[in-house]
Amino acid sequence: MQHLPRDWTEGEIKLIGKVLTTTDGMPHSDIAIQYAAQLAAKYGAPLTICVVNIAHGGPRGPMIQHWSDQEIAGIFDHAASIARENGVAEPKQVSLVSREAAAGIVAYAEDNGYDQIVVGTGNKRGLSRLMIGSVAADVVARAHVTVTVAR
Repeated sequence: MQHLPRDWTEGEIKLIGKVLTTTDGMPHSDIAIQYAAQLAAKYGAPLTICVVNIAHGGPRGPMIQHWSDQEIAGIFDHAASIARENGVAEPKQVSLVSREAAAGIVAYAEDNGYDQIVVGTGNKRGLSRLMIGSVAADVVARAHVTVTVAR
């Protein structure tokens, strides 16, 4: 018996219903937003742009978030302009707070019924990859749906 992804049936490919992309305001995210917007526009699917505001701090200290609300608004403005340029007039914008970006992205996608996640990736190699990690690689490893890594 052939193994098929759980959202496929024999002889039938499930069309994309909802697309989730993420951004951290960096150039590699712009590529992911562009690709996700084109994909959503092609399939007539809604697009959600997600920013994960990493939470720092411990039980004894205050919870500190990586970005201010103003910084997140700027990231969303930039991302929405890319989405509009690529065929999506009104992308949904979601700001999440999580200690770990990949976990937040995957949980949100699963809880909200997304069919596709599009992430960007920087050019981390060797030691920097080991020390910094890769959100894209973690999303690919954890996700329950198809993940596209846009470069």
